[in-house]
Amino acid sequence: MIPSSDYQSPSLSPISGRDCLTLAEFSPEEIKLILGEAAKLKALRRARVPFQPLRGRTLAMVFQKPSNRTRVSFEVGMYQLGGHALNIKPDEIQMGKRETPSDTGRVLARYIDAIMVRTFDHAELEELADAADVPVINGLSDTHHPCQALADLLTVQENFGTLEGVRIAFVGDGNNVAHSLAIGCALTGAQLTIAHPEGYAPDPEVVELAASLGAAPKLTNDPEEAVSDAQAVYTDVWASMGQESEAEERKQRFLPYQVNGKLMSLTADDAIFLHCLPAHRGEEVTPEVIDGPQSRVLDQAENRLHAQKALLYLLLS
Repeated sequence: MIPSSDYQSPSLSPISGRDCLTLAEFSPEEIKLILGEAAKLKALRRARVPFQPLRGRTLAMVFQKPSNRTRVSFEVGMYQLGGHALNIKPDEIQMGKRETPSDTGRVLARYIDAIMVRTFDHAELEELADAADVPVINGLSDTHHPCQALADLLTVQENFGTLEGVRIAFVGDGNNVAHSLAIGCALTGAQLTIAHPEGYAPDPEVVELAASLGAAPKLTNDPEEAVSDAQAVYTDVWASMGQESEAEERKQRFLPYQVNGKLMSLTADDAIFLHCLPAHRGEEVTPEVIDGPQSRVLDQAENRLHAQKALLYLLLS
């Protein structure tokens, strides 16, 4: 518990006014700062100590893709920090259809203090961010999911006291979640192995980017090799939003990559299980694992709130 009188907030945030489109925009020290602030804000929330540095500030939340956790965690986070969040639905904004992403960014920036965008095309997000002169946060794109990765790293750090050298295995599709996790691990010293079926490897450009930031993830097609002695095992749905037409084919391709009790038996004694949710029990993970004692998925979901609050606070300080 942190009494409010003892809480020392940064007088000048080194990331104030910047965007968060990927975690690669931050240095290892800045990632450490965000995670540290997230832990402090989580302790304040648990102690019910009010901390409202963003009074009078407004966040626009642009949803091209709907999401329960993203909307609730950002909206509640802004409220807890003393600010306000505005939800903009796809049929209201029609970004890229009724107006260009750059026009959307320029106009919204005249009204509000920050923009969160959850969309498909990462290039559209970059176009909007280039035009907007307020911080833009990637709530998810087809290529990156940095807010999820911050919550993932915070959860691992809570369980092991550090990220340096922690062995993490991601089992499944080399998608946006795996991409941001790879960048986050490279910046924090965690050791990541990604086990994926043939044809579903992470984007080589992201792997190369992770290597330039610290370390590339180890890639394998063998899930047993990936989880052997791992301290955290992470998986995601086999068919994400927008991939519904591939669902049946993916079920066949990904079946050997299901995280079940047998696979978890190969991990370290203190291993935890992670999933970004929503989960399909009986597909990518069995109920015994996701609902079992090693699961930290609810902590991980809660940490979206604390990690994003830290990000908002530091970007808007």
